[in-house]
Amino acid sequence: MTTIAMEEYELMKDSKYRMYVAAVDKALKNFEYTSEWPDLISALGKLNKVLLNYTKFPVIPRRIKISKRLAQCMHPALPSGVHLKALETYDVIFKCMGTNRLSHELFIYSAGLFPLLGHAAMNVRPSLLKVYETHFVPLGERLRPALSGFLSGVLPGLDSGSDHFERTNSLLEKVCEGVGAAWFYTCIWQCVRSNSPVRLPAISYVLQHFNKKLSMEDQLYLMGNDIDVMVSGLCAGVQDSSVLVQRSALDLLLVGFPMHNTQLLYTDMVRLVTASLVTILRRDMSLNRRLYSWLLGSEVNVSLLHSEHPLVKNVNASDNKSHTDKYFELYSIDILVEAIRVILAQSCSERNIDVKPYRLLTSLLDKPQIGPVILDTILYDVFRSLYLTCMHQANIQNNVNGRCVSFTGNLSSLTKLYIHYRGYVANTMGLPWYSL
Repeated sequence: MTTIAMEEYELMKDSKYRMYVAAVDKALKNFEYTSEWPDLISALGKLNKVLLNYTKFPVIPRRIKISKRLAQCMHPALPSGVHLKALETYDVIFKCMGTNRLSHELFIYSAGLFPLLGHAAMNVRPSLLKVYETHFVPLGERLRPALSGFLSGVLPGLDSGSDHFERTNSLLEKVCEGVGAAWFYTCIWQCVRSNSPVRLPAISYVLQHFNKKLSMEDQLYLMGNDIDVMVSGLCAGVQDSSVLVQRSALDLLLVGFPMHNTQLLYTDMVRLVTASLVTILRRDMSLNRRLYSWLLGSEVNVSLLHSEHPLVKNVNASDNKSHTDKYFELYSIDILVEAIRVILAQSCSERNIDVKPYRLLTSLLDKPQIGPVILDTILYDVFRSLYLTCMHQANIQNNVNGRCVSFTGNLSSLTKLYIHYRGYVANTMGLPWYSL
């Protein structure tokens, strides 16, 4: 039996506490006869009166049933008056319990409280934020078990155009300080990975608190305690259905994880580039600009790097290549080629013919700083992918003569496709085709 259960068992020997339990049962009975929202306000008022009459008892009786009734009163379809009255009840309960007991029973009350901010009326939000500031911030590290749910509930209120942006941002900063920055950002990335509605405010919060005058090496807490979770969150961000989320995720990759960063492993960078390439298919200029800036390092300030940095040495070398060309060849080309190979390999096993990788490749080949550089390296993988796709489709259809897009599976088609790409490179580089 837990400590709280033992304490409640001892309290049941007190006649006044038994009266308290009976009064709570009577107050809860009123909820069974509610048919309109004013009835809920009346029932909550009677429950509040009972709780205030017995504030000397820290153990709330029938707390599971009370939490369920309060959660019902937080339904989005109910008017703000019901929400405000329920928040009064939460406030009374938390004051009776105290901080220490709240940390043990937080899971009971959080189910109704956390989802409210996302759909709360403007006159409800100050009261909800006050509850969080008064009772949740003092929990400190004891808030950690419920932090992911808390963030999922609070982040929707972090809208830069709202009246309560500064107060919500201040609340999150206080919670971050209390639970520890590394733990806080670990939960932020968990929310980004699994909760689409909070991705934009979550990534915006990270961007806002990223100091651009420092490298990520000096702000490792922003990555959290689990790099895999952070990478998965960023992958989910760049693949989100919202352009705004994709844009914010690419902005974070640009400033926090340039291609020459040393914080992430090669495999992590391949995952990020593989996910980011999907943005090309949107044909959105703002997304393309950010993606190509990331791959080409066009926003990397070479003057901030030390003199022994490989990029500085390459830039100072006496040749005609631009800074972006050297950056791409030094840091990005291997990762990009591997990402393309991953995308092509995934498309081979699709039941339906997937032409997205080839549309993506067409856009990349149209980029003069990228297309001619990667073409020879990926050409074999393109042919192999086409062949495997055709074989896969043939096996599905039980027809060895099955056709696949414009590729028939014979060598003449391969030869024509090869000649087309070689001619493309020759034209791009201004060379005769026979010199390649």
